[in-house]
Amino acid sequence: MQAPTLEELAPDGHNLATDPYPLYATLREKGPVHRISLPEGGESWLVVTRDAARAALADPRLCNDVRHSSGTTDGTHSIGRNMLQSDPPQHTRLRRLVAGHFTPGRIAELRPGIEAVAADLLADLPRQGAADVVSRYALPLPVAVICDVLGVPPADRTVFHTWSNELVMPTSAEAAMAAAGALTGYLTELTDRKRVEPDGTLLSDLVAAARPAAADDEAADQEGLSHEELLGMAFLILVAGHETTVNLISGTLHALLAHPDQLDLLRADPGLTGGAVEESLRYNSPVHAALVRYAAEALELAETRIAAGDAVLVSLAAASRDPLHFPDPDRFDIRRRAQGHLGFGHGLHHCLGAPLARVEADIALRGLLEQRPALAFASDPATLTWRSSALLRGLVELPLRLG
Repeated sequence: MQAPTLEELAPDGHNLATDPYPLYATLREKGPVHRISLPEGGESWLVVTRDAARAALADPRLCNDVRHSSGTTDGTHSIGRNMLQSDPPQHTRLRRLVAGHFTPGRIAELRPGIEAVAADLLADLPRQGAADVVSRYALPLPVAVICDVLGVPPADRTVFHTWSNELVMPTSAEAAMAAAGALTGYLTELTDRKRVEPDGTLLSDLVAAARPAAADDEAADQEGLSHEELLGMAFLILVAGHETTVNLISGTLHALLAHPDQLDLLRADPGLTGGAVEESLRYNSPVHAALVRYAAEALELAETRIAAGDAVLVSLAAASRDPLHFPDPDRFDIRRRAQGHLGFGHGLHHCLGAPLARVEADIALRGLLEQRPALAFASDPATLTWRSSALLRGLVELPLRLG
């Protein structure tokens, strides 16, 4: 018998994109691990409790490399070979090549530039009336930042986001394939340009670290990047470096406006901004689930037998509202000690860009609340559209009254 989809498990008429958390609570009450069918085909084990999620994310027998799968799909659309689709020792080698660019110290150096981008975007927002803060603020801020870090020319930033968004939250298989082809062509052209005219950006450094074509094999002990790894690294940094942060900024604003008491607390004490970001990561995870993992051998997870080759999908969103670790988990509380949430994952694949995302969200919130203190919903929040995929969830638009 085929396993049910999450949509089939939800009550009739319930919109999972708008609010998946009641279903997650029901599943947690029934057990930590459940068999489900994935929207793109195939079946997976879904992990919904925090203890089981941390165990799964730290278990070396659950691998990210799709070649361990007994199925035919990895449930994602990606380009090249990247860190998220690799396991040690390949993952270790790939992560080491870029880790130095995302240390807290390096991110602190970027802060003045991020603040300048935010200030320019705020200056362009109207003083009165309404505006969509996703398209005019929450999106262009992280796009500009990651493009500056990676070395994407300003003129190319709008079109690359269109491809990126289609890949991470596809509207159709055909559209995703077209976006993958377009972005592959663009990244190939861009890396070729960096090879001819190095400019000191991260992508330029990665191109310099690429192996000659004659040595371009998949050997684990090879230093540098193969062509497929170079494309994969550029794709991962470019896409993961902004898509999730857009959702974090807009999701935090939504949660604050939906909880006026918490917004009042933050207005009274801007020092709580960091706490608001952490609580938003827990309460409304922008990365809804970790990339699908595959059992390299048979194992037991939370008293559930996982066969070799089985897919395992860890719900970071469900785990971060586990009442055993977060009392009253459906309450948004910016003074909560939210440490231990899984908003950035756990284990070897813990998000490399977490320090950058935190700084961007902190700057975005502080600036907007300072410059537009009368911020409020411009329409009924119940009518807002949430776009979701197996991995990500975020607002399509967030129209707000600015003054």
